[in-house]
Amino acid sequence: MTSPTESLGESARPTVVLGGGLAGISAALHLQSPYLLLERDDRLGGLARTEERDGFYFDHTGHWLHLRDPEIKALVAQLHGEPDTAEGTMVEVTRVARVFSHGRATLYPFQANLHGLPPEVNAECLLGFLEARERRAAAAALAEGSNVGANHQAALANFEEYIQHHFGRGIAKHFMVPYNEKLWGVKVSEITSAWCSRFVPIPSAEQVVAGAVGAGPANLGYNVKFRYPKVGGIESFTKGLIDALDPAHTQLSTTPERIDAERREIHVGGEVLGYHALIASIPLPALVSLLVDAPAELVEAATKLRATPVRYLNVGTRKPSPADWHWIYVPEVELPVYRVGVFSNAVASMAPEGCSSLYVELSSREPLTDANRAEVLRSLVTIGAIGDVDDVLFADERLIDPAYVVFDEHYATATATIHDYLEARQIFSCGRYGAWIYNSMEDSLLAGKNAAQRADALPRA
Repeated sequence: MTSPTESLGESARPTVVLGGGLAGISAALHLQSPYLLLERDDRLGGLARTEERDGFYFDHTGHWLHLRDPEIKALVAQLHGEPDTAEGTMVEVTRVARVFSHGRATLYPFQANLHGLPPEVNAECLLGFLEARERRAAAAALAEGSNVGANHQAALANFEEYIQHHFGRGIAKHFMVPYNEKLWGVKVSEITSAWCSRFVPIPSAEQVVAGAVGAGPANLGYNVKFRYPKVGGIESFTKGLIDALDPAHTQLSTTPERIDAERREIHVGGEVLGYHALIASIPLPALVSLLVDAPAELVEAATKLRATPVRYLNVGTRKPSPADWHWIYVPEVELPVYRVGVFSNAVASMAPEGCSSLYVELSSREPLTDANRAEVLRSLVTIGAIGDVDDVLFADERLIDPAYVVFDEHYATATATIHDYLEARQIFSCGRYGAWIYNSMEDSLLAGKNAAQRADALPRA
């Protein structure tokens, strides 16, 4: 294996890209100056990779590519062609999502599709939403001409208060609180609302009422449509990005020992490499731990960063899934899963003919016992993901750690402290875990591009 410096030839002080997930790949792809991409694993892609077993394909849970940005759309078209064409390698899929609540599957999002729930639950949710709307209107009227309204959103820093404020008691009780506590692994009162403006659809009163009587709105949310590879899972998309890179500037199975931010040097493979700028997409606490002589306040800030893991199952079945959806949300606290997806319902090539491939996200972060596993498989029958437990050929347990960044009371101050320090030293930490945020795959691509532009704009000594 060549050393990091041998890969660069005679280039002086390259931009070093640390971490080869989507943000790191995008940074390398967009850099106009010499670079070196370092990745600890034996292949690039991070969580945007795919696992294959016996003809079944599994991403690291749901990785559906939602595109909004024109430049990223153009990049994807350049590398993969237009979707749903003979030349293109991807298809565009309209989301089919459900919510399993009170023993039945209703349309997603829950808050705009109350029809189909038991009448008393429907009424509780609808009345609660309207009551919350009246409270907001009354507060707005009271605040008119004062500065109360300007400060009110800041007062909703607690996500539980945000839920009650926008959705009311019924939707909070039957979906928003139990589902989010299963997903995040912490109480919603521990989370701020900083993350959710784009990811939690807030329907109008007209949409909620229409949805309650079965005349619901069209699909809501940022992920109404998504693109996905025709074959090979999401990693086929990632490989298109990788193929556009110069392999001579990539080092796999490489982990840095330390980073001297003041001297702009990275110690890796027994060598010391000077860099022009550093773009990092590794988890932010891990990056801080690599810094030589990091100030005490920086180290303290890193200890305040929290994230929860996700434990999930890759499930292969010998029969087609009876589900008519791509994924389903499960707020019911007595069921041990919070979200289940059927890859092969979105793209049939994800499983052998007549079979299905599923991902099953678990409420518990602890390793499964045999009894837990049996309970999980029974829950798949309950929600309609499989017809019978005996349909399951295998259920492989997997772990993502970290998975979900926790936006708690320390989050804003801690992340600002760290990013300010790093950027003053020409270190740009980006991507889901580098920036320590909640985002989409497209967001990571954009973040890598932005970091590359910032690095290229820096004057050279």
